[in-house]
Amino acid sequence: MNRPAITAFGEILYDIYPDRKRLGGAPFNFIFHVWKLSGKGNLISSLGNDENGREILSYLNSIGFNTDYIYIDKEHPTGTVNVKLDENGIPRFTISPECSYDFLKLTEKSKKMLEEETELLYFGTLAQRSTASRNTLEEIFKIDSLKFFCDLNLRHDFFSKPLVEKSLTVSNAIKLNEEELLKVKSMFGYKGSEKEVIELLSREFDIDLICVTKGAEGALIFDGENFDFYKSPPRKVVDTVGAGDAFSAILCIGYLKGVDIGKINRIANEFAANICGIEGAIPTDDNLYDKYKNKL
Repeated sequence: MNRPAITAFGEILYDIYPDRKRLGGAPFNFIFHVWKLSGKGNLISSLGNDENGREILSYLNSIGFNTDYIYIDKEHPTGTVNVKLDENGIPRFTISPECSYDFLKLTEKSKKMLEEETELLYFGTLAQRSTASRNTLEEIFKIDSLKFFCDLNLRHDFFSKPLVEKSLTVSNAIKLNEEELLKVKSMFGYKGSEKEVIELLSREFDIDLICVTKGAEGALIFDGENFDFYKSPPRKVVDTVGAGDAFSAILCIGYLKGVDIGKINRIANEFAANICGIEGAIPTDDNLYDKYKNKL
């Protein structure tokens, strides 16, 4: 397996459930999966100089995850998200404001890593809710050697039309869900069917790969010429937290390796469905990853 050089930019945090807390944040979940699947992955993020931050950093170092580009913010706390699950395991999030990941900086060390060791940068919209992190991402967008993958994640009111437009403009590949596609359709005044809107986005923003996820109903991928739809067989759901991040990890690895979209869609759906069968976004052992390491 070729090792894709992928870096994620954005939040690492604790998901706080009523009875427990779990490590999370879409960029972290995503790059953790990439790392476990490919043996390589970097995260540009920040933790607070607090108990949560020290706990997270200690854990990441203990498992061998590269923390070279996660710096300690002495002024702002480690991010937290309160999570409540409904009877179907669907989460509702309450996201804390003014966290360390809202103030991300591009250090010389991080810039060198992006220029010399990274093929593709993953980013979302939550880390762009603040001016500081958004400006840092704008700096990264200027690095010509990079491809960009945007997981749109249009949550709460942490986005605007200019932010979405910029994110689409720079992206080579994007993932969004059905609800987010409808928001984008309305935002830009697009008309037509789901497939027509996807084709329009692809042409207007020159995007190589567009994926629309539909939860338990599967996913639709468009590569500029062809559509592929796949739906995994139903299985028991514990919770759906992090399923989209798991899907994105397979999607990005497959995209960089030039894998057929039908194969990407099948494997990404199956991997995401497996993540829905565990508590939280990250498996506690590597057995699940072992099944997928050689599939792409």
